[in-house]
Amino acid sequence: MGSRERAIDIGAARAREVLARLPAEARTARLSSGLGQSDVAAALNLSVAQYSRIERGLSPDLTISTAVRLFAVLGMDLTIRAYPTGDPIRDIAQAALLERLHARCHRSIIWRTEVPFPLAGDLRAWDATAVCAAFRAGVEAETRIHDVQALDRRLALKERDGGMDRMILLVLDSRTNRSALRASAGQLLLRFPVPGTRALELLAAGADPGGNALILL
Repeated sequence: MGSRERAIDIGAARAREVLARLPAEARTARLSSGLGQSDVAAALNLSVAQYSRIERGLSPDLTISTAVRLFAVLGMDLTIRAYPTGDPIRDIAQAALLERLHARCHRSIIWRTEVPFPLAGDLRAWDATAVCAAFRAGVEAETRIHDVQALDRRLALKERDGGMDRMILLVLDSRTNRSALRASAGQLLLRFPVPGTRALELLAAGADPGGNALILL
């Protein structure tokens, strides 16, 4: 199963979990406030039957808007926040970029994509891994660099937790990306000391790059 399918499945499961929890919380809040179903239904411009179905988790039409208004009537603030738990899905351009690097690697290197992290419960994954007897490298592919500092922080955590000997940052060779790298005043080069051209030569020979490398391709 690819990262796109995994992400969709995780999102669908999370949606079911949230929708299953809200009706029970609404009922508890209503009872605690001493309100009847008719009171809440009237405030929401719903029939008592419609509201009763919401509380019993039987309404297929419970939206974020309705849920937020419902809890406001009950004197509660329903908040929804997004926070990172894993990696975003890859797009076609990233997949093509990864395949270009794969094609440059020696046939002795075992290449895998979307490799989960070794930590239980960690939803992150390497975009690819390149593994042989001499080394194990995690590969991250970027088609467009937006925020070098944020990227560097993310890569630092991946290097720490990803269980690899080396890390390769694979960047699409474009004017925009070169400009972003120049503007960073070499920030990423501290994490990736091996020149990309040298890393490509060693990967083509099936040899250890000798350190983290930033490859423009």
